[in-house]
Amino acid sequence: MEKWRKRIGYGIGDLGCNLVFSTMASYLMVFYTDVFGITAAAAGTMMLVTKFIDALTDTGMGLIVDRTHTKWGQGRPYFLFGAVPFAVFTMLTFFIPDFSSGGKLIWAYVTYCLLCTAYTVVNIPLNTIVPRLTSDIHERDVLVSTRMVCAMAGTAVVMTITAPLVDFFGQGNEARGYFITMSIYGIAAMLIFFFTFANTKEVVPPTVRKKHTSLKEDFKGLTGQAWILFLLNLFYFSLYVVRSTTVLYYFKYNLGRTEWLSLVGILGILSGLPMLLLLPTLEKKFSKKNLMFFSIFLYIVGDLILFVGKNSAACLLIGLVITGLGIYGVFGITFAMQPDVIDYSEYKNNASVAGLIAAFQGFFVKGGMGLTSFVIGIFLKQGGYVANAVQSPKALSYIETCFIWIPIILCVIIAVLTYFYKLDGIRGDMTTELESRRSMQVEEVAL
Repeated sequence: MEKWRKRIGYGIGDLGCNLVFSTMASYLMVFYTDVFGITAAAAGTMMLVTKFIDALTDTGMGLIVDRTHTKWGQGRPYFLFGAVPFAVFTMLTFFIPDFSSGGKLIWAYVTYCLLCTAYTVVNIPLNTIVPRLTSDIHERDVLVSTRMVCAMAGTAVVMTITAPLVDFFGQGNEARGYFITMSIYGIAAMLIFFFTFANTKEVVPPTVRKKHTSLKEDFKGLTGQAWILFLLNLFYFSLYVVRSTTVLYYFKYNLGRTEWLSLVGILGILSGLPMLLLLPTLEKKFSKKNLMFFSIFLYIVGDLILFVGKNSAACLLIGLVITGLGIYGVFGITFAMQPDVIDYSEYKNNASVAGLIAAFQGFFVKGGMGLTSFVIGIFLKQGGYVANAVQSPKALSYIETCFIWIPIILCVIIAVLTYFYKLDGIRGDMTTELESRRSMQVEEVAL
């Protein structure tokens, strides 16, 4: 019972994050272009600029977490302190003020930056805390899988009920519908973070340097394996943004199947759920590297089925299921690698820089998302996209390229990076050595 309380307490934190994160990835561009009233290029540029600002705040938050030592641990306090700002800035981001065009654009920049900062405050600790919750390798895999399932549940909520809720609360007024819907999501996330704080406990102390370290010394703790993890996050979340954003455009304009949008979300979640539930078991039998290769293969196959069978409902359904398996496999394995990379940096450098690793991970995630949103915005503009209108053949071909071919290119890049991941073979040795060091540290403190 205690184990499951911890697993659910930790995992559900990502449900709270994903209620807003998935909305930003899937709906924010459409909200800005079709409801808020700014151009696709302006929205894409704003997301690029704000994401790189946000990436810098991630680095700062990581350094803060590494230097936090409280009776609650290193990461847990921020679930408590960040919950209310997260809810407030979620609401403000989806509020449309009665300003001029320039004033509305400034409002969008400021509120989106504040929301991303609030997200950083709760998400960086969520990324660092697994090695502090347990040193058991299998239990870590279960924790990560629980988190991924909860993240998927958050995505499922967003993809299946956001549009109906906007219609229900808006009654023809999309601006009001978005604001009320996102207010509900923000308050729900706040309550979830309180629950995560109350149901987790940091029991594994990090290896602490005996003297104060400089930022330069902390950066030396980032190993080559950490940089592989950062790049995997960059390209995975680029894949995620391209897929989540352009699926709305593709099914609305290219296929004319707007009634499928909720089904697309449900299929993606239901197909990915078995993969995430099986990952802890699969990771006992297969290396993370091989599981990543298999997941990438699945996604590419599913993507090609969607392309070839675009006029067949059966092929669309099959393609959505297979790409769902693939993308959530990549998702789960990328996050399962993170605790190993954190331990490896501690193993190699005799000190924990978990916060800095999570910060750089966030930096590359946010940078990749911002750059991808910018590219999508520019790409749609170059294709001649016009919001809420019948699209030209050129615009439709550009949307298809975004939805089908760019993800395949990103999958190939992820596969190349995964080839250089090497921690599967030394995981056991790392655990043994780190537990020995931590035992000695506890004995020194006792003396």
